Amino acid sequence: MAETLNIKEQIKQLVSLQDIDGKIYALKTAKDELPQEIASLQKSFEEKKAHLNSLEDRYKALALKRKEKELELSSQEENVKKLNGQLFSLKTNKEYQTMLEQIAGRKADNSVREEEILKIMDEQDVIKAEVTKEKTRLSEEEKKFLEQKKKLEERAKELEGAINDLTAKGKQIIPSIDKRIYAVYERILKALHGLALVKVENYTCQGCFIAVTPQVVNEIKMLERLVTCGACARILYLEEDL
Repeated sequence: MAETLNIKEQIKQLVSLQDIDGKIYALKTAKDELPQEIASLQKSFEEKKAHLNSLEDRYKALALKRKEKELELSSQEENVKKLNGQLFSLKTNKEYQTMLEQIAGRKADNSVREEEILKIMDEQDVIKAEVTKEKTRLSEEEKKFLEQKKKLEERAKELEGAINDLTAKGKQIIPSIDKRIYAVYERILKALHGLALVKVENYTCQGCFIAVTPQVVNEIKMLERLVTCGACARILYLEEDL
């Protein structure tokens, strides 16, 4: 590094740039979390839709089952009519009694089918009421979801605008920083989550909060070169010396 380079002035510029880059990093972090928030809202809404779909599917299944039972009942009622019609053609009492027993059995079976159909109808009524209620609730949930999604998307645009503004400000500072110093700063910035330059307070690095020796503090005060933390590798400076 050239001897004529003003380290104090360079660090002043880095402090200004770090302030901007720190804000940019925080904004980018917030912006990167928004898609996950939107996805979480979407998932929650889809789960509520799935519940409605399951109710509607249950209703359809009951309607199909009811139709099958009604067809069975209709078919068996026709059989009873046929058997009743055959009673007068029977020649013996035994045949007549046997036929009556068959008719009674079929009628008993039909009574069971009628009960089953009534139970299905009752269950349909319950589910239909639930579907109506769920549709109303889901309509409100969809409205809420879309409003929240819109706000998050608008927030993403706001954050992007703020990031662009800060990036533009940072670009105005960068030319005043030595290229070699900026290269070191940028490398650390990317590696250490947007924090490349930190103060030393009470002999403690404010990046990793590990103690800094008096010798290192003296090296920082000399302002002859960049001094980095032995623990976290961030560039160190003393606010009172700037």
